[in-house]
Amino acid sequence: MKTLFFTAALFFTFSTKAQSIESSNHSTSGYIKSDGTIENSSHSTAGYIRNDGTIEDRNHSTIGYIRSDGTIEDRSHSTVGYVKNDGTVEDYSHSTIGYVRSNGTIEDRSHSTLGYANNVQKEWAAVAFFFFHFN
Repeated sequence: MKTLFFTAALFFTFSTKAQSIESSNHSTSGYIKSDGTIENSSHSTAGYIRNDGTIEDRNHSTIGYIRSDGTIEDRSHSTVGYVKNDGTVEDYSHSTIGYVRSNGTIEDRSHSTLGYANNVQKEWAAVAFFFFHFN
C-alpha cells in the first residue's frame, strides 16, 4: 500500500512542465511530468498515473486507484482513504489525518506544515503526503 501512495504522490498535474513535490523545508522530494511519469528527486522513474486514476509502479503493474469522488483504493479496490472537496484528508475510517490547502500547503491534523505541492491535484497531493509519507 505504501508503494501505491508514493507512486501516486508524484502524479499531480497535467501541466506542460514537471511539478515538484517539496518537504516542509522546501527541499525537492520528487517530480510529476506532464505525461504522467512520476520521478524521485534524482529523476529516476518511480511510476505512472493514468487519466482514469489508475496508479502504476515503474514496471506498469497496477498498485491502486484514485476515484473521481476522492476515494483512494489499493490494488484490491479496498478503500484506504478519502480526500474531501474542501481538501480534508481522511483515513479509511473517516478520521481526519490532514489537509491539502488551495495554495499547495500540506498540513497534518494539527495544522503543522508537512510540505508543499503547488499546482498539484489535491487527491494526488494527499496520497503523496498522508498515505505514502512523501515528506
